[in-house]
Amino acid sequence: MKKTLILLAGLAILAACSSQDKMTKQAENIKIECVPPVLEVIGGTIDATVSVTYPDGYYNPGVVMEVTPVIVYEGGEASMKPFKYQGENVRANYKVISSKGQKVTEHIHFDYVEGMEKCFLELRGKVLAKGKQIPLPTKKVADGANTTYMLVKPAANVAFKDGEYQELVPVTVEGQIKYDLNSSEVRNSELKSASVKDFQKALKDALADERAVVKNAEIVAYASPEGSAEHNEQLSADRSGSAGKAWDTVTKGITTDKPEVRSVGEDWEGFQKLVAESNLEDKDLILRVLSMYSDPAVRESEIKNMSQVYTALKGEVLPELRRARLIANIEYKNYTSEQLLDVLKENEDILDEEALLRAATVAKDTKLKESIWKKAASKFDSGRAHYNLAAMYTAQGKDKDAEAEIAKYGVPDSDVLNLRGLIAMHNEDYKGAEDLFRRSNTESSKLNLGVLLIKTGQYEEASRLLANAPGCCHNTVLSLILTDQLEKAMATAHCGDPKVWYLKAIIAARQGNGDKVKEFLEKAFKNASLKERAARDVEFAGYEF
Repeated sequence: MKKTLILLAGLAILAACSSQDKMTKQAENIKIECVPPVLEVIGGTIDATVSVTYPDGYYNPGVVMEVTPVIVYEGGEASMKPFKYQGENVRANYKVISSKGQKVTEHIHFDYVEGMEKCFLELRGKVLAKGKQIPLPTKKVADGANTTYMLVKPAANVAFKDGEYQELVPVTVEGQIKYDLNSSEVRNSELKSASVKDFQKALKDALADERAVVKNAEIVAYASPEGSAEHNEQLSADRSGSAGKAWDTVTKGITTDKPEVRSVGEDWEGFQKLVAESNLEDKDLILRVLSMYSDPAVRESEIKNMSQVYTALKGEVLPELRRARLIANIEYKNYTSEQLLDVLKENEDILDEEALLRAATVAKDTKLKESIWKKAASKFDSGRAHYNLAAMYTAQGKDKDAEAEIAKYGVPDSDVLNLRGLIAMHNEDYKGAEDLFRRSNTESSKLNLGVLLIKTGQYEEASRLLANAPGCCHNTVLSLILTDQLEKAMATAHCGDPKVWYLKAIIAARQGNGDKVKEFLEKAFKNASLKERAARDVEFAGYEF
């Protein structure tokens, strides 16, 4: 019995060896396909589909085969967990391969490791029989790996918040002449009032200031809404005439153009404004009457019916409407951009928040911009200055500094969401970054999202988002290459940056234009790091440079 067992074991090993010899000899009859044929890195991983077709009579029904996908690259190799297969007569739980021939398809997945840009994928097989491992011929499957998407430039699109600085500042100065009830006579006391004196001084100061220009002057006369509309129209017109004569006295010795004179009539607009600003107990009732009736006579009648209210109006509101306004519209030339920077050096303390924000905008030196924003932030607690500092720090990758400034900004807006999206992307939180960019939905965040989608392999949408990027955008060209829009990519790549020339060389290589590949790479190699990359780049496999 013992001899019989030994004999059977020996026969099994011989059968296994015989199977191995047969499978080794017929290995050339195995057909292997890989999609894609050149491996590609997408979103930090290498994925491919490998199909192996075993011919009729190849696979022995009594053996187990183990196949290990391996990527071999400069500096090492990476292996997947082996796939195991069994013949029809094997009692196990592996995928069965028929001895009559069969096509087996598997998904291949590897995490990218630096150096894999120059690699190849192979299948290493062995037959398992009675504790023995009998190797099968290694099969090369594909070359690789294409890392063109890694040429994406980092996202750093931020929008800075400018101030509301005006280079031309309109200023209106005004004095008022008050009249007695039903009178159009200008009293001498009114010509000496504080209102008129302040108007005279402002006008003189403006004419003495070389940065100021008096654009025009106006006289606007009114009547309080008491009595008939016809009477008040005439009274308002008479007041405009007397105010016009008073203008010459008020502006004596001050050079001005003749004012435009207007008569408004009953001043219901001024009446409503004064009532709304007053402390009258029944002001809401009065305002309601004004909203209910448009006819002036009905309005006056309804208000007079409220005797107590009308008495208060006669004392507090109506006298203020018996008036003529003396108006001068002045335009001041503010500091120019160059002057702002000079003032900043000489006496920055005279600049207000808006001027500081504009000065930072026109400053070219990054350190100077930062110092100006810090000044505006400390002196005025300027939310926009805090935001601009955060934007600068985010673009520089100083995320902690950026977060500290964002916290001082106030309620987060779309621009802040964009900054936080960039910070999330810096931390490789791509899902969080994508959500923030989509919620932001600004022009800057759309460009940043385009970069992120290139990183994560969503090339079609990236191409749409980057289509209208300003200038000669490196990332726009790259997105067109990745979506196989080669002609459009070449037309878009019109600036002289070495990295763009490198992208043009990739386009030429994909189009099979060897002369252009050489020409474009020569220009790209002004950046020495691109020459090192090209030597390993599968895009240029078969080219010498």
